[in-house]
Amino acid sequence: MGKIIKNIKKLQRLNIQVLNWSFYVLLGTVAFLGLFLVFYWSLRLNASIDNLVRNFYRVPLYFWPYVILTIGTLILFGINVPLLVYRWRKYGLPTIRGQAGGGVGAVIGVLASACPVCGSTLLSIIGVAGGLTVFPLQGLELKALSFGLMLIPIWLIKRELKIFAKGGKECPVAKNPSFKKHEWPILLSLIFLTFILLSTAWTMLKTDPAIARVITKSELVNPGDNKLNTLTNPKTGNKIYDEVVAKVLPEKGFQSKISLKDSVVNLVEAGVIDKQKFENIYKERGGLPTELKDVLTKATDQKILLTRANANYYVNLLWPLGLANYMSTNNKSPILGDSLFNFASTGGWDLGKEENGGAYFNKLTIVPLTKEQEDLVTKIGQNTYRPCCDNSTFYQDCNHGSALLGLLQLGASQGLTEQELYKEAVAFNSFWFPHNYIQTALYFKVIKNMDWEYVNPKEVMGYNYSAVSQWSKNVAQEIAKIPNLIPKQEGGGSCGV
Repeated sequence: MGKIIKNIKKLQRLNIQVLNWSFYVLLGTVAFLGLFLVFYWSLRLNASIDNLVRNFYRVPLYFWPYVILTIGTLILFGINVPLLVYRWRKYGLPTIRGQAGGGVGAVIGVLASACPVCGSTLLSIIGVAGGLTVFPLQGLELKALSFGLMLIPIWLIKRELKIFAKGGKECPVAKNPSFKKHEWPILLSLIFLTFILLSTAWTMLKTDPAIARVITKSELVNPGDNKLNTLTNPKTGNKIYDEVVAKVLPEKGFQSKISLKDSVVNLVEAGVIDKQKFENIYKERGGLPTELKDVLTKATDQKILLTRANANYYVNLLWPLGLANYMSTNNKSPILGDSLFNFASTGGWDLGKEENGGAYFNKLTIVPLTKEQEDLVTKIGQNTYRPCCDNSTFYQDCNHGSALLGLLQLGASQGLTEQELYKEAVAFNSFWFPHNYIQTALYFKVIKNMDWEYVNPKEVMGYNYSAVSQWSKNVAQEIAKIPNLIPKQEGGGSCGV
């Protein structure tokens, strides 16, 4: 009988230990998730994880310290809170002086947690002129400081606990910091709060373009891929699929109403395209296609015939146009600011005389536009999206955004109507992002019972069907419910030259 009682007491002690650990672990988890949501909210003020990866992945001495310091700060905060609560329950609240570092570290961590654009915005709000540009390392100094300040309270508390454990006249009387039976509501509240924070975090994260691509297994942007992608679509034997592909990506190509005119020649003369650099790139890839053989030296009135073979060549021809061509409305472009030179559309353009394409942004009148034409381009640019991110064409932070904006400028200058420009935008986006628009056409065909030629181009290019997060939810997830509809596809847009 005594042995049974002894075993029961051991089990009770074990249960108390488990509950005690659960209590403190849940406290740390809630703290971690709470600060993560604050960090991510500050990032999403005007950017995303996708922006961070695409714009800074190629700068490893910035990108990886940024990631490590951010994660480290979150983990340290998740340790700080339960340690502080433990100290409070055992010896009472610490002095303000002893714990000030943790609060300051959290505040600085929030301000520096996002990409340079967001950090700059937040710092400017509190009066730091120039935002993160006042720091040589664009805010990494603040992240390192916040990481260090998160370490300080951990060290202070551990030192105090050791001192108090030794006893003494000035040491506070120790209390039992363990989880108590009457505190079940607190434990249940922590479990509920953890669930709420996880759900909130997932709801926010799944709309991030980088996460949305993982969910849909759509590898549209590979930051390390500098090669142009080509796409071949042999017939699969799936009648509906092959019919849709034939309409989205006609074998004979899409006959555009837009011609390059003298735009490329003007770009070469202005140095936005360095002829030697451009030719060298394509010499390694077998040269320019026949129809573009003289594109750098001769103006042409020939309308663009966009095909599977030449679609990606037009990205590199239209990209510098959208980047450099002047529009007064570009003075309010979202990329115009402290991080102008860090976007994939600017820093990624290295085929000009300048080392960074940001030097050309909105500087040259390559394609003259009237006020009405400018307004039309801006209107369409703000209402069209691309499936490599959630940004509009007007927010030209990558090559496809710049390229499509350049196309719209050409089209508007040549008298195309709003509806015609939307049609052109759908066609070019379809050849640049075939994986997405084939599925979009399948969605309208199978679920909406609408053939591709009857779908409103403006609707297709809108946020619901061309921004990657909404495309993932509205198209990919719906199409995935239909078995054997989509064979494995290869090819897609890359944000490199």
